[in-house]
Amino acid sequence: MTNSGSALRKTAPASASAGEAQASWAAPSGRESRPDMSAEVKAASSPFQSLFSQSPLWPAHPMLGEPALFSPQCGRSLDRSLNFLVSRLTFGLAPSALAEVYFDWLIHLAASPGKQAELAQEALLKSAHLMRQTFLSALPHEASAENKPKAADKRFGAPEWNTWPFSFFRDAFLLQESWWDSATKNIHGMTRQHTRVANFVARQLLDMTAPSNFIATNPVVLGETVTKMGTNLVEGLSNLAEDLDRSWTGQPPVGTERFKVGENVAATPGKVVYRNDLIELIQYEPTTEKVHAEPVLIVPAWIMKYYILDLSQENSLVKYLRDEGFTVFMVSWKNPTAEERDLGMDAYRKLGILSALDVVEHIVPGTQVHAVGYCLGGTLLSITAAALAGEIADGRKERFKSLSLFAAQMDFIDAGELTLFINESQVSFLEDVMYEQGVLSAFQMAGTFQLLRSNDLIWSRVVRDYMMGKRMPSSDLMAWNADATRMPARMHGEYLRRLYLDNELTGGHYHVDGKPIALTDIRAPLFVVGTETDHVAPWRSVYKINLFTDTEITFALTTGGHNAGVVSPPANSKRQFRIATRAATDTYIDPDRWLAETPRQSGSWWPAWTDWLRKKSSGRMTAPPHLGGAGAREDLPPAPGTYVFQR
Repeated sequence: MTNSGSALRKTAPASASAGEAQASWAAPSGRESRPDMSAEVKAASSPFQSLFSQSPLWPAHPMLGEPALFSPQCGRSLDRSLNFLVSRLTFGLAPSALAEVYFDWLIHLAASPGKQAELAQEALLKSAHLMRQTFLSALPHEASAENKPKAADKRFGAPEWNTWPFSFFRDAFLLQESWWDSATKNIHGMTRQHTRVANFVARQLLDMTAPSNFIATNPVVLGETVTKMGTNLVEGLSNLAEDLDRSWTGQPPVGTERFKVGENVAATPGKVVYRNDLIELIQYEPTTEKVHAEPVLIVPAWIMKYYILDLSQENSLVKYLRDEGFTVFMVSWKNPTAEERDLGMDAYRKLGILSALDVVEHIVPGTQVHAVGYCLGGTLLSITAAALAGEIADGRKERFKSLSLFAAQMDFIDAGELTLFINESQVSFLEDVMYEQGVLSAFQMAGTFQLLRSNDLIWSRVVRDYMMGKRMPSSDLMAWNADATRMPARMHGEYLRRLYLDNELTGGHYHVDGKPIALTDIRAPLFVVGTETDHVAPWRSVYKINLFTDTEITFALTTGGHNAGVVSPPANSKRQFRIATRAATDTYIDPDRWLAETPRQSGSWWPAWTDWLRKKSSGRMTAPPHLGGAGAREDLPPAPGTYVFQR
């Protein structure tokens, strides 16, 4: 079997040692030369580095009398290849991880007769309740009015669901869902994570069988079919065929073609002022005669294209900052391929944030920088700031005027439903898959996030697009969401293992250049944003930064999710937010108390943030710096650059 990983394997002579085999590795012919990261690979503390070590296929010193027919390295290669093939059937989920959960649940439930009795009693009571509801539904409308359920589940919010037999289908499903929720919780002896995974899997399987997902049991779909004489089903079938064709041919979803990068999204005028093997740095043209002396450097997550913060002009944070008198720089990450498989977290820190920071300081010399990090970009920005604190101790000036972190986590113990997929079995399985591919594909990443919100992102779409025959109008945010990226194997393995699995950053075990770092060393003031319905970075997890830093923190909590809550232009009057500041000497306030004591405000949080940036700036207003500064390269393209177009 050949794949992208096979090009990196090398068979060493039988007499060579494992270290000599590692040293003799060379990049495949035709591969573009890049900075040698081998020293960083060897220095990495993550066990993931073992995936990239090259050892001889045959043992150098086989035991006397035993033929050297099958080495451990050959066995690992076979295991990786098998896991890679299995992942194609399981959509990247490790069967062993799911088996662990199932048997943990089964064994402990079998050993808990009391819990079994409770479940049997609950089943009996729910069955009796269902029979009563079925009987009452046959009575006149007035007699059964009090029994009409509240539309807590939006799948059954339409009034048609209150008529028999659809009310029976609905009630039977909801009661079954409630029973399985009880059956997968509070089982003595189960681990906390296995309990959450068992509950999640049961919910996913039940959602597949919801009566709203089938034509014959969905009264809204049936009514639409009768009204339109079945044309909605014909249109739905046409939509399905179109979506399958676009998926198989690699085309973007329907409607997203209206949003073109560089034309009506990512269209803010500017110029690429720096490029290396990992980033393009964009400097945007000013819109005011004078600008604040301190520039703004934005570091988005590389799990996404940067223009989430530069969508259409009415939704562009970049445009808003320019109009407020700030000089804005943006990091645009390269969409990696298998060629970049060896790039790790430290490479992203050095080639990404530090390289961009050096260029910004060259273009705007003699001043500090307002740094902004979004999602994973915010996590890496905090790591960088903590690592640079050692330079301050050695007498160098603080390079950051302030740090703004949008939906970025430092502690990953309570990192939301995404942690359901993070355990040793799953991470090891995924490492094997990425070893074969060289990257984590965009399809695999998108599938994980869709599972977290399957009702909103999968089943509601099935009903709307393929049964009702309707399409949801596309938006700039939807078009951006469809423009997915890949992640290098080593980086993603380190990210999952070091941050999610081992929680090294807040545990004092995260090393940079061989030295442990601490977030308490950060002295720049922080502006931290959490979003109320975030499934990726729950706001209470984001709020934990108050436990791990000793600097001033302004925390803002906005309505919306991980993306829509951050993209909150002032023109959107539907948004609300809360904001409060904790001085470095103030005592800690837990998130529930903070929520109760902090009043809600109407509108976008953007104006409050830019006001905070002004207060943290020096107050000096200067002429806008020249694009690229002294000695600017003329061979670099205008914004949005070239990396953003990579598929």
